Amino acid sequence: ARRGRSGNRRLGADARHRSADRGGPGRSGGRRRDHPRALLARDARHRSGLRAAAGGRLHRRLCVRRRLRPREREPRPGGGPRRPLGQRRGRFGPDATRRLLGQAHGIPHPVLVEGPAGVGKTELSKAVARSLGRELIRLQCYEGLDETKALYEWEYAKQLLYTQMVKEKIDDVVSGARGLTEAVDRIAEQEDAFFSERFIQPRPLLQAISSVQPVVLLVDEVDKSDPEFEAFLLEVLSDFQVSIPELGTRMARNIPFVFLTSNDSRDMSDALKRRCIHLYIDYPDRDLEMKIVRLKIPGIKAALAGQLIDAIHKIRELDLKKKPCVSETLDWAQSLLALQIEDLNPKVLRDTLNVILKYQADVDLVQGKLAQIIN
Repeated sequence: ARRGRSGNRRLGADARHRSADRGGPGRSGGRRRDHPRALLARDARHRSGLRAAAGGRLHRRLCVRRRLRPREREPRPGGGPRRPLGQRRGRFGPDATRRLLGQAHGIPHPVLVEGPAGVGKTELSKAVARSLGRELIRLQCYEGLDETKALYEWEYAKQLLYTQMVKEKIDDVVSGARGLTEAVDRIAEQEDAFFSERFIQPRPLLQAISSVQPVVLLVDEVDKSDPEFEAFLLEVLSDFQVSIPELGTRMARNIPFVFLTSNDSRDMSDALKRRCIHLYIDYPDRDLEMKIVRLKIPGIKAALAGQLIDAIHKIRELDLKKKPCVSETLDWAQSLLALQIEDLNPKVLRDTLNVILKYQADVDLVQGKLAQIIN
């Protein structure tokens, strides 16, 4: 472009064309755009076009060598082409849930799944693990859980056994020592032999971080753990690393896809929520619950499934201590199928209430409205 403006008359047709594209004088007659930002933008588009053209030529050459048609890939060993997350086998919820999981798969942030008990939070992580073809590592939280049960534990019995087996070698190490201090120093030089990889028992968190293959880590019912354990999780969830005093800091070989589930028994800390992508799963609507029942229990008839789901939704509208969840809907459908019941009536509902209701006060309340629920 500068050569064109300086009056160089020896530019060829191609050179004049490039000069016109970049904003210099040429035969295009277009408006001059000699601002530095405009020139840089045009140069970037020109380079990207060259790379795309070169990539296309290289792809066609490789296709010819491998006897493949252009833009056609070899099939995966497990089957057909891999579809985006949320569209693979085992679909796990509405479109909003699938879009959120697709976003979480692209960035290394855990997914905090909250909602009532039994709506499918744990099943969601299992479906994602099946969809991605990864191993699922589960950590069940409870009150009093500490890092020795979640991270690692030393096998003291194995260490003691090895100490008895190499007792003679220990005598050789301390032999010739001029005092107790020197003998202790010699033994201290060998302490790494007993605090090494062979004596450590990895727990779910360390298994997920140390895994060679990418995994799905499920920290189930994290709201049941103590706030101290929740603070310990921050190191794992923020940097995906754990600190072992005897071995040092362990960095994750492959960042796992982390799910944390909560039944809202207590509020999670703001620091934990800030490091997670939030997802709330409520009771499904009628159409979605119908799909779940027909998928999990394919032998049930459509008419019976419709009556069952209508009754479940009417029961959930009552003021119950514990509302029936999706898992209890599936248990009820399975029990009706086992009893060879083809039509749901008030008598059948009264006889099978113990499958879906867990408190006697709820049973008494529903028994007083059996006709309303069925009709």
